[in-house]
Amino acid sequence: MNDEVKSAVRVLEILELLARARKPVSLKDVAYELGYPKSSALGLMRTLVGRGYASRTEDDLYVLNEACRNGPGWINGPEAGLVAHAGPIISRLRNKVGETIMLGVLNHECRLRTVVKCTGTRELNYDTPFSGGLPSYCSAMGRVLLAGRERREVDHYLAHERLVKYTRFTVVDRLTIRRRIDQAAREGFAISDQEMDLGSTGIAAPVCDAAGRVIAALDIAAISSRYMERREEMIDDVREHAAQLSALMREDG
Repeated sequence: MNDEVKSAVRVLEILELLARARKPVSLKDVAYELGYPKSSALGLMRTLVGRGYASRTEDDLYVLNEACRNGPGWINGPEAGLVAHAGPIISRLRNKVGETIMLGVLNHECRLRTVVKCTGTRELNYDTPFSGGLPSYCSAMGRVLLAGRERREVDHYLAHERLVKYTRFTVVDRLTIRRRIDQAAREGFAISDQEMDLGSTGIAAPVCDAAGRVIAALDIAAISSRYMERREEMIDDVREHAAQLSALMREDG
């Protein structure tokens, strides 16, 4: 077995180990379980984290990115760096607010794609499967992301998207949707209160790159009753952590 094949096998073995692990694993666990030198295991783990296939927690444990386990596809290109930087920030935000945290981007049709999800720590949490193309018009992340696009691109999306009333709170009037997108651009956050699912509220803020372009949206997916109790705190928290991730992306760019 030559060195190139050996390295490929080791990467696959680590991915398989992370996929079957029931909880985050330490570098020591990876090296022991697979019989690798610790230095080799560290280099491979850093590569997987840097490419977005794995995340490192605040206490230096490793976990397979849920988007790779259950999501619409593997992560590559610029999104890999985004996911790698987002992991620790998302964990901190989840631990602070106790709610489910998500990171989303737009696909080529301006529909929402969730690339990271960190389930809340409460007994009752909001959760949703990964999807490659959710409607943007009625979600907090979608409105934040649309707010960062050129007006003609947003107009094209709204003209061609089928506007469905998912709950009695879903806004389907195109003029009102446009106003909420513009409001998100002015205020630096967006809220979708029970428009996708009854009993859940999304609070999202933009993540920007070095050029100031909106490249992602960070979202607190909260149980609506808890959102009503802590509205201003949640808005401040998601904006603060989105700004932290934006700062990392500017450094990376």
